[in-house]
Amino acid sequence: MAEEQEKKSFDWLPAGMEPLADGEYDAIIMGTGLKECVISGLLSVQGMRVLQMDRNNYYGADCASLNLTNLYKKFNAGEPPENLGANRDFNVDLIPKFIMACGNLTKMLLHTKVTRYLEFKSIEGSYVYKGGKILKVPATPEEALRSPLMGLFEKRRFRSFLVYVDQYDETKPETHKGKDLTAMTMKQLYESFGLQPDTHQFISHAMCLELDDVHLDQPALATVKELQTYCYSLSRYGTSPYIYPVYGLGGLPEGFSRLCAIHGGTFMLNRDVDEIVYNDSGEAIGVKSGNEMASAKFVVGDPSYFPKDKVHQTGQIVRCICFLNHPIPNCGDSESVQIIIPGPQVNRKNDIFVCSIASSHAVSARGVYVAIVSTKMEGNDADKEVVPGLALLGHIMQRFTMVATTYEPVSDGNSDKCYISSSFDASSHFEGDVDDLLSLYKRVTGKDLDMNINADSVEADY
Repeated sequence: MAEEQEKKSFDWLPAGMEPLADGEYDAIIMGTGLKECVISGLLSVQGMRVLQMDRNNYYGADCASLNLTNLYKKFNAGEPPENLGANRDFNVDLIPKFIMACGNLTKMLLHTKVTRYLEFKSIEGSYVYKGGKILKVPATPEEALRSPLMGLFEKRRFRSFLVYVDQYDETKPETHKGKDLTAMTMKQLYESFGLQPDTHQFISHAMCLELDDVHLDQPALATVKELQTYCYSLSRYGTSPYIYPVYGLGGLPEGFSRLCAIHGGTFMLNRDVDEIVYNDSGEAIGVKSGNEMASAKFVVGDPSYFPKDKVHQTGQIVRCICFLNHPIPNCGDSESVQIIIPGPQVNRKNDIFVCSIASSHAVSARGVYVAIVSTKMEGNDADKEVVPGLALLGHIMQRFTMVATTYEPVSDGNSDKCYISSSFDASSHFEGDVDDLLSLYKRVTGKDLDMNINADSVEADY
């Protein structure tokens, strides 16, 4: 029995070091952020031996959901005031994002059956800021006809455009109506329907979820597909195209971690990686933590676990977490909303995102609303960047501001066996981040993730 309990010995283990956990793995995943947990779950399902480590004592890394005590501790804000409610009532996201109801993240949750571990609720409303006002993004043709976003004749052109997009099928030329969307730019497509520049902006930013205007001069096909996903998601649940997990986004990485554990994955929280070990060819072959080491065929992780020469900075994002004692004004008293402020509306290049959630999604005590304002930094004054978003919130009881530097890998990882995810973007939805996740999966496995599952096959009723 004593012999069985002895630590295993490996030829690759340096003198004086102990094996970390079981010692040998196919993959070592560093960090328990959403992207890393999805990868660990998918790899373990395929029969790989996976070790996942995190320097924090909680799951989620940068996209964790924190209770009141941990939130105040993170921002060095002292003790939380008693009038906010019980600590256990709060699950505040550090990177708040909504999920497109029929988008790729939903497909991924269905594909892996992680939906069995989570409960979702729809978001009540989707809004856009135009001309100094918060206006509802139309959810039905009837709402579109009543919307103050457009004049009467523009509404008719808008409807014709949506009918075209709805019936468009890349594989059926008869639906193209003589338009080649692989050559025609998005701006040209808008203009072919007679739509005005203000309408281009509203559709692109509030419905296609484009972050800037670069797409207007690129082939229209990709943007049209984004609009189809939005419209499909909207028709699925009625009030908005977004859903959100009860108890916060922290449940997402935990769900994929559970999937990994069920298939034999090993998890080590509160354990930092001191060094990534490379062979003579410069390929990652394992990690060291203290006087312990584990080997693997490759490593995966978020940028914070890798040397600075393997990632490069892409910018900075400011996020403000605010506690309110009321719903965001001018949003029909909705507890959960998203408001997109297109950059050009406030003389900016990048959009500002505002979202709000409350006790109906089990993220705060009753009567406390959590509003988050986020955007990509364009200057050096973080407070100034978010002023247009904060101005929409009304009275703010408590505000926490953080600025995060974003990174992306300098290479695809095939040469050094270091597969690195990109930092989460500034938007209040997951669409861009899921594209990075799919890219990461392909770099790691050499194949595309099968996303042919129908997002309607979800069992729950939101």
